[in-house]
Amino acid sequence: MRLVQFVGRDGQRGVGVATDGSSELIVVQGAVAIRDLALEAHAAGTGLAALVEARLGDAREDYDAALAEGRVLAPIDHPDAAHCIVSLTGLTHLGSAQSRDQMHAISSNIEEGATDTMKMFQMGLEGGRPETGAVGVQPEWAYKGDGDIIVRPGADFELPGYAEDGGEEAEVAGVYVVAPAGTPLRIGFALGNEYSDHVMEKRNYLYLAHSKLRQCSLGPELLIGDLPLDFTGAIRVRRGDQVVWEGEMRSGDDRMCHSIANLEHHHFKYAQFRRPGDVHIHYFGASGLSCAAGVAPQPGDVFEIDCAVFGRPLVNGLAKGEPEVRVDVTPL
Repeated sequence: MRLVQFVGRDGQRGVGVATDGSSELIVVQGAVAIRDLALEAHAAGTGLAALVEARLGDAREDYDAALAEGRVLAPIDHPDAAHCIVSLTGLTHLGSAQSRDQMHAISSNIEEGATDTMKMFQMGLEGGRPETGAVGVQPEWAYKGDGDIIVRPGADFELPGYAEDGGEEAEVAGVYVVAPAGTPLRIGFALGNEYSDHVMEKRNYLYLAHSKLRQCSLGPELLIGDLPLDFTGAIRVRRGDQVVWEGEMRSGDDRMCHSIANLEHHHFKYAQFRRPGDVHIHYFGASGLSCAAGVAPQPGDVFEIDCAVFGRPLVNGLAKGEPEVRVDVTPL
């Protein structure tokens, strides 16, 4: 089952079910947010898919029109954006490790021995898939922002004046809400574009944290249930009528050196991430990047991530932001 959050032409929010080959969403009666449905299902002791099935009626929403008119929302949000935490894990896929290592080795003039990137990746290969119930090695982790950085499907990313690059990172994002007792609940998975500044990161890998403080996007659909163990998709960077780069997205638990369960443990082991009611969006890492092929995205470019497992593709443009202005702090 795949769920979509949208705003109707009457300005009211809704939730719908997307089905293959259909241009319409089946509207979930009485639902305005997937987060609310997830917490309701948990309280009732039932699965989210079963709850949704019981709430389907005859109402339909024109999915094509909602996408074209910018009325499709990210498939998860929180009424208070500060209670939506966006984070990420890196070096989980072989392709991303190779790309990152090339950047760091070149910038550091490392000729012999492993870089820190490959050391971290090797740790994941050796200890990132522990037996059930055991704790594996912790992955690379970074904070991205709160709910205000999320760009809805179809909208543009801002290339801020202080940015040196604005490149796509096609990933799978895990979507969670924390139950009243503090238990993390996985709602599902979505396509995500984590969008980062790779030129800044290339200058020095200690700039990684800075390079991640950018916008992101996910959706348009939220996959409820298990993620396939192995799947592929396409990543494209379009410039006008041309595709300037195309790569393959390869993901799934079997494609990763860390299991998803291990990544989830090392995020939610921190008590501050188990605050009841909070929403979490966690990006699991990219398998391929256009920057590794020397692509430098420009304002006006369009990023497209297409994977049949997740329904409709995730599409976002790139727009030039305002010039950087010095921020002065006012003493009290």
